[in-house]
Amino acid sequence: MKFGPDHIAFTTYAFPWASVYPHGVLRASDIRDAYVEAGPLEIRTRSGETLFASWDHKAALVQFCERHSIPLVRRLDVWGNLFEPFLDTEFGAEHEAATDARLRAAGLPQPEIDSIRARLAPLMRAYNFDSGLWEWCDLGLYDLLNALNGTLVDRALLPALEDLGEVYRWAMEIADLPQR
Repeated sequence: MKFGPDHIAFTTYAFPWASVYPHGVLRASDIRDAYVEAGPLEIRTRSGETLFASWDHKAALVQFCERHSIPLVRRLDVWGNLFEPFLDTEFGAEHEAATDARLRAAGLPQPEIDSIRARLAPLMRAYNFDSGLWEWCDLGLYDLLNALNGTLVDRALLPALEDLGEVYRWAMEIADLPQR
């Protein structure tokens, strides 16, 4: 990434469905907010797309946001909550109920929560367990996009998801809750 006076230039963006793939420019006026408390950093566009930046760009992103009055926010990690069942961690019933309550409060009815998890279960199990990653703390939207890109998973799993561009857009809508 390169920070210009009124834009961010993405020089090599990894996700082929993104508006800035493989390289593109994002104007400051098109950025709604940014999350910089953990990596990868998140830049949320006014259209609801989440774009990622490496932790190495934190200081530059913060300065860019301050210069353009772009809010730095803390938001619910919807995908992190959805993917808790795919972590190498066991949670009790009380914790699981609290996680689902947060998702319902964000606007996802329980049948949709269950449907999303069921749809992506083979992919996320392959990504975290079959690959040997064994992540036990956090899986989120960035991990979903890596899995869709074929990172750490057998590409034979991807056709079952059909149009990956549509999956990308669907994932962005969910990530944007409760905004949508």
